[in-house]
Amino acid sequence: MIDTSTHTVTATIPVGRGPLGVAVDPTSHTVYTANNRDDTVSMVDTNNSRSAAATTIPVGTNPWGIAVDPTTHTAFVANNWDNTVSVIDTSTHAVTATVQVGKHPEWVAVDPSTHTAYITNNSDGTVSVIDTSNHTVTTSTINVGNGPLGVAVDSTSHTAYTANYGDNTVSVIDTASRTATATIKAGTNPWGLAVDPTTHTAYTTNSTDGTVSVIDTTTNTVTSTIRVGNRLWAVAVDPATHTAYTANSDNTVSVIKPAH
Repeated sequence: MIDTSTHTVTATIPVGRGPLGVAVDPTSHTVYTANNRDDTVSMVDTNNSRSAAATTIPVGTNPWGIAVDPTTHTAFVANNWDNTVSVIDTSTHAVTATVQVGKHPEWVAVDPSTHTAYITNNSDGTVSVIDTSNHTVTTSTINVGNGPLGVAVDSTSHTAYTANYGDNTVSVIDTASRTATATIKAGTNPWGLAVDPTTHTAYTTNSTDGTVSVIDTTTNTVTSTIRVGNRLWAVAVDPATHTAYTANSDNTVSVIKPAH
């Protein structure tokens, strides 16, 4: 755990083997990790993070991404080898449904305002859409770029974005029509993606370049490329401070302050 005001590590919490995706439920102050080496999700109460052990929830095979819909008290986990999404009731810590999606699902994003989850299917070049209130796939898959990984949703503009590792692009999806409406050129092998809806900015980590592409979501153009160094993976944004954080392969986290 990192204190974002001081940029210091305040706690290290044991979870399952091979944690990849991380999600936070702000209403319950709970963190979830998808552990791809033991096919589990760990749940940590951040109010007691220094003393409480993580609760372990078995899911599908090789889980990667995870996201939470706090309005329905559910978490959604992409099981890469099963081609499924596990649905977890966050109040009972039990898997309540398993949803079939595309080939090799990777990452998940949730729009709580519409009770919708978006899952990137890496081998299909598609996105599956799930209704988080009834746990069903709601539409045919959405075609995006090659090898999509990261996905993020801007609920204010009704737009989703995918980082397409295989063709170095970001796809822009109109969530109302559920079609890709634009393609943005990014760096080499974009991996993670996050959106700050207030500043109309998206960030994508270009894993091979060691850079972050900063995208103006009103014009769908890259406005700057920030060199971070080393191989980059996930990215997250704090909407209160408009600060981005990248997870790097050299066991560090980089902090990107917004331009003024």
